[in-house]
Amino acid sequence: MATKFTASQSVEIAVPQQPIPIQHYLRQPQRLVKTLVDNSRIQQLSEEVFRLKMRPMAFMSLSIQPTVDMKVWAESNGIIYLRSLSCEILGFEYINQRFALDLKGHLSPYQLSTGTRLQGRADLEVQVDLPPPFSFTPKPILEATGNGLLKSVLLTVKQRLLHQLLADYRHWVISQTTEQGFDNESTDFPILNME
Repeated sequence: MATKFTASQSVEIAVPQQPIPIQHYLRQPQRLVKTLVDNSRIQQLSEEVFRLKMRPMAFMSLSIQPTVDMKVWAESNGIIYLRSLSCEILGFEYINQRFALDLKGHLSPYQLSTGTRLQGRADLEVQVDLPPPFSFTPKPILEATGNGLLKSVLLTVKQRLLHQLLADYRHWVISQTTEQGFDNESTDFPILNME
């Protein structure tokens, strides 16, 4: 029996005034990925495609660890989009063959009289054909548990974004304005880890 779980999360961030507008920072999607997920769990496959190894998640008595290939790209207006391309559940072949994950998100800057803000939204949907004994569990209980799990995943990503994005943006601006003569330094400043 295929069961669908869904969750959405919105975010709004006030951006402090900096010498370089955040639109320039947002043209580097790889920096955004590093603010969303710990660096040790990211593998860059191409300029816009990243493999993210998520933390293990407990669903009922199952523990699953999805690995998601995600495309992240920026438009010229500074809007960043992300979309999942594929997903694999390691170590659980039955679930892996019956599991589909769809993640879509965007983050866009906009101007107010008080300054720049970022507004974003992520929508996550998972379809899975659960094995017995889960298929005998009442559907409302399964859906409530699965939806709650997806919501907690998106909430964790949102919290990381809120804590890491502005810190990384600030460090990137400092590196651009103080070390312009050092090309290798100015384009690849390390992420501030605030965990």
